[in-house]
Amino acid sequence: MPDDVSVVVATRSRPQLLRRALASIRDQDYPADIEILVVFDGTEIDDLSDLTLPAGRSIRTMKNAHVPGLAGARNTGIEAASHPLLGFCDDDDEWKPDKLNKQVPLLEDPDVIVAATGVEIHSAGGVHQRLAPSQANLADLLRSRITELHPSSFVLRTRDLRGRLGLVDEDLPASYGEDYDLLLRATKLGRIEAVPEALTIVHWDRTSFFSERWQGIVDGLTYLLEKHPEFAGSKVGSARIEGQIAFAYGALGNRHEARRWARRTLAHHPLQPRAYIAMLVGLGFVKGETVVGALNRRGRGM
Repeated sequence: MPDDVSVVVATRSRPQLLRRALASIRDQDYPADIEILVVFDGTEIDDLSDLTLPAGRSIRTMKNAHVPGLAGARNTGIEAASHPLLGFCDDDDEWKPDKLNKQVPLLEDPDVIVAATGVEIHSAGGVHQRLAPSQANLADLLRSRITELHPSSFVLRTRDLRGRLGLVDEDLPASYGEDYDLLLRATKLGRIEAVPEALTIVHWDRTSFFSERWQGIVDGLTYLLEKHPEFAGSKVGSARIEGQIAFAYGALGNRHEARRWARRTLAHHPLQPRAYIAMLVGLGFVKGETVVGALNRRGRGM
């Protein structure tokens, strides 16, 4: 019999999308118990009494008891969890019915810290399959964020989150990149494994809470560069993050900082396209929102 699973769903003012996410977790073809911990961040608690639950499924609702934002909400759920395994699902995403059945066996290996899956991205431009790598280590994640490893697909051991791995970093500005930080920390303890199949549905056909919060993106990514000194040993990885910072500064209309970070990007990796896009945005030739929207329609991010 596989281990029971707790699932943390942090939510804010999206009741219909929340119910779709909860239904997909409830309807897992998984023989063990699943408790769903719905953490309301900055909004009143909805008792969700309209959702029917079969045997082996339960829902608990609570308010965020930590720092406001996604990181604090997830940590509230982690601390409340009853089961040995713990997953995350954003309130606007979904799980396919066989996700847990195919994913949980990866955690039988004690060296696996995070089990993930590939993703199916639903955007304004259609449906895009993004297959995850079967394994990822620290060097892989420094080179690339590997966006196929989406937090809505993560399952971890509850004891790791409460112990050696630690909670979600609440000091991250605007909680931006908290999932990336968690992956980087995980690979310093072991490795990440994934079912390559797209078993998690990620919705980009709606407004993201981060889509236009450019200063939060700047602050979050700068924090990550400082927190993880290993980036200094990866020119490609450093340039990728620096290019994103340059782009965000460009979207803010801060031409000086956009140029400064673009130069820093190109010094590490002259072929990094984000630096050139950042300069175009900073000069006002194109809006940052336009670039991000075009990429999202193709199932890509900046």
